[in-house]
Amino acid sequence: MEEKKRYDVIVIGSGLGGLISALILAMEGKKVLVLEKNNQYGGNLQTFVRNKTIFDTGVHYIGGLAPGQNLYRYFSYLNIIDQLSLEQMDADGYDYISFGNQKIQYPHAQGYENFVKQLLVYFPEEKTALEQYVKTIREICNSFPLYNLAEGTGYDENKMSINAKAFLDEITHNETLKAVLSGSGFLYAGTAETTPLYVHALIVNSYISSAWRCIKGGSQISKALVKQLRKYGADLYKHQRVTGFESEANRIISCTTDKHTFYGNLFISNIDIKQTIDMVGAEKFKLPFVKRIKKLEVTPSVFSVHIVLKPETIPYFNYNIYHFNSENEVWNWQNPLNEQWPKMYVLTTNPVKHDQPFADSLTVMTYMDFDAVKQWEHTHNTVTDSNKRGNDYEDFKQKYTHKIMDALEKRFPEIREQILEIYVSTPLSYRDYIGNEKGNMYGFVKDSENYHRTVIASKTKMDNLFFTGQHVRMHGILGVTISAFFTCAEILGREYFLSKVQQKTAHV
Repeated sequence: MEEKKRYDVIVIGSGLGGLISALILAMEGKKVLVLEKNNQYGGNLQTFVRNKTIFDTGVHYIGGLAPGQNLYRYFSYLNIIDQLSLEQMDADGYDYISFGNQKIQYPHAQGYENFVKQLLVYFPEEKTALEQYVKTIREICNSFPLYNLAEGTGYDENKMSINAKAFLDEITHNETLKAVLSGSGFLYAGTAETTPLYVHALIVNSYISSAWRCIKGGSQISKALVKQLRKYGADLYKHQRVTGFESEANRIISCTTDKHTFYGNLFISNIDIKQTIDMVGAEKFKLPFVKRIKKLEVTPSVFSVHIVLKPETIPYFNYNIYHFNSENEVWNWQNPLNEQWPKMYVLTTNPVKHDQPFADSLTVMTYMDFDAVKQWEHTHNTVTDSNKRGNDYEDFKQKYTHKIMDALEKRFPEIREQILEIYVSTPLSYRDYIGNEKGNMYGFVKDSENYHRTVIASKTKMDNLFFTGQHVRMHGILGVTISAFFTCAEILGREYFLSKVQQKTAHV
């Protein structure tokens, strides 16, 4: 590598937002560099292999990938859609919501008419409420232009302040139906007091439109993006942790890693915004902005149990299960480590080929606050920087793995006999491998009563520094993709770039 080589664009962090921003600008003829601190590109798209079994780090299913739908069009613009190996999930139930010891599983189906049809089986008196629900969800999604690749980059402020739980309370008095409709809230860490309806709407609409699993894991998305980046002449370097920036006047000149200094004309940060502010220097930004960002609360982290199954023991299921101890737990991600833990879990599996008869693996996830592992926060452990956290940490993981298995055993009574190996990820794992503050899943907590606090502009007060990623606008595969396109629209000119995107994807 050349220490003083100059780039048009330097992207810090190779999460989805960083890779997409880099590719868009490389496609525009820019000389682009991507710097990644870890051993694998992709952030939450990373996968890992245990016992020859592939596990996803964070991406377990994706929405909006049928021809003509929004994510399909975005990925088509990036020339990666044909490189992805996908399997569509069950049409009549891609997600199932269940409570306590009840045997009923309530479906979330693909297609809005089918979504209503399948739930009417269980709620025949709630047709009006269900129709109002889907009508409002679609109206909200249509009010965000970039969500639908339409002209404009703004949003309807009146819709930003609607609270999701309050909306459900308005359309029905049926507590079970409300719990079912909000049952996939793990996708955005929903809370009754704060979660805006627009967050719920943008997420669930994507999956109702169409829901997909990535065969052999979500890392194929990052691999496809990296392949395209190299096609356009971009440089990508792993094991390059950015430690600081040099600036003059109101411009960044270079960024420094543990080994090198890289010079650029424009910089895009796809890493934690708070970290970026600290490295650039808080004095370079306006004080109210710095105070606002520093005070923002992050969403919770997760405790995940990754299970390698014995061959031909559990039939493959082409859907996810969201299970709660009771309906009252749906809108509260607080998950204290007491005798009721875990109060909820998400169960998923991953295909390694089309139409496979048996599952190779299971992943069970539940909320876990970072305070649960705070005593080990000074330790760090990754593939490139391997360090043991100690026997007490291993005991901690084993204790809560047993609790997860006890909960799972109620659904799969013979599960313990069907397991080959178990591997565990805690909030520390997500912090170290993904780089998010406290290992959080979805960036900053959105608040319907003060939504402006988490609307963060891509363009900073530094002349040549931009933000992208899940902290900007929305999280998730679709949300981060849109955020990256928004960032690039700010750089390239909104009218020029969005017109180009629309023209290229109009007929796909």
